[in-house]
Amino acid sequence: MWIYLLLAAITAAVWFVRRKYSFWADRDVPYVKPRFPFGNIQGIGRRMHSSQLMTKFYNELKPSGRSFGGIYFFTNPVALALELDFVKNVLVRDFAHFHDRGVYYNERDDPISGHLFNIEGAKWTNLRKKLIPTFSSGKMKMMCPTIVSVGERFRECLGKCLEVGDGEVEMKELLARFTTDVIGTCAFGIDCNSLNDPNAEFLRMGRRVFEVPRGRILKFFFMATFKEFSRRIHIKGTSEEVSEFFFKVVRETIEYREKNNVQRNDFMNLLMQLKNSGQLDESGESVGTLSLNEVVAQAFVFFLGGFETSSTTMSYCLYELSLNAEIQQRARDCVLDAVRRHGGLTYDALMDMPYIDQCINESLRKYPPGANLIRQVSHDYRVPGTDVTFPKGMNVMIPVYAIHHDPDHYPDPERYDPERFAPEASEARKPYTFLPFGEGPRICIAARFGMLEARVGLSVLLMNFSFARCSKTNVPLVISSRHAVLTPEGGLWLKVDKLHAQN
Repeated sequence: MWIYLLLAAITAAVWFVRRKYSFWADRDVPYVKPRFPFGNIQGIGRRMHSSQLMTKFYNELKPSGRSFGGIYFFTNPVALALELDFVKNVLVRDFAHFHDRGVYYNERDDPISGHLFNIEGAKWTNLRKKLIPTFSSGKMKMMCPTIVSVGERFRECLGKCLEVGDGEVEMKELLARFTTDVIGTCAFGIDCNSLNDPNAEFLRMGRRVFEVPRGRILKFFFMATFKEFSRRIHIKGTSEEVSEFFFKVVRETIEYREKNNVQRNDFMNLLMQLKNSGQLDESGESVGTLSLNEVVAQAFVFFLGGFETSSTTMSYCLYELSLNAEIQQRARDCVLDAVRRHGGLTYDALMDMPYIDQCINESLRKYPPGANLIRQVSHDYRVPGTDVTFPKGMNVMIPVYAIHHDPDHYPDPERYDPERFAPEASEARKPYTFLPFGEGPRICIAARFGMLEARVGLSVLLMNFSFARCSKTNVPLVISSRHAVLTPEGGLWLKVDKLHAQN
């Protein structure tokens, strides 16, 4: 009898899987043939980065001429954007249907995951309204001197490295230490001392979050694909050690400041205002208070955003400048001219460096930290111009890396050319071909801060040092499959020389 039951169960399972894997074929949508149990994501985190896999699928499906194609995460169908107007529909025009990212979070078991990047629905709307004022241009100008002071310590740190070494420096690690100290100071009001101590605890926690062990990438895809099931079995996306560390730091920082009436021009002070009164001093507009859990979660995601994405962006920019001496010198001249015009490395000087912005943007094009964007269908959505309806809960993938490397949008896409982002070239290019921070209502709220941090770091470096490839420089770079964001395998080794004082 049990043999018949087993055969019946196997037959039902096979029927179920085949039915799931027929979703795109039944709707006459071009798709990549899946393989059970992973669908189309086998190899992610082991053989290749997700950006490379999605680019492969994009290039395979785009010749169909359709606005989207089909892939599968495990047994769930996912729409892969192939055409820019479809991207616009998802991110902007039909945002009401694609309100959420569909990223896994679990506030009950993992409260630190309940931050602005992850949360959904009305809760996201309300929290974003509370946090938008903290990233205004006025707030950035207020934080700028703090970032510049860390930049000066960065200059001293790199100078000391050159005194004791052969001039070949692993810049990715050094830039991560710089961004850790910037975020520690601006977000927590704490001197992390990462520039002097490569084993500082803040730096170690940043590494813990972004260095993903083999197999953990599939865990993330599993959680995102089967969110409710993952919540029911209490799966956490954040390690206990990382969560406890940030709760302890934020709680102790708040207690110390409230006890001693400490006021600082930093992100933590702004979060404390929202926690205690639900409003920022100069606005006076009440937007509702934040709980301690919400404060910790926002401080945590601010740390994540400023730590890895800014350091990798600067790393890739330095790498490209080291291979292009003329571009590097033009970037250096841009910095020096702005500093002379404004009497120092001030906020106004940093906002008046157009060629530096072009270099950063071209680095973000070639190496976007957020290589893919995911949006979840909030209620059934019929794709304009088709008979296809996306059911509620289905995910849509926008392959940012693939779009940024599409020769139809960027001729000779592997060539580094900041002139692509000269004003006239940017105006002539189609919208939605440059998405390093996303687009629409869910565009990265801290993009302005990240750009400011990158401008400061690159300005300090270019004013004081020159960079060239060395024997340890990987050309071309190899992208690590083990990191959530685009990260160079083996770090970024460059030959660094100290410049004489500029006149």
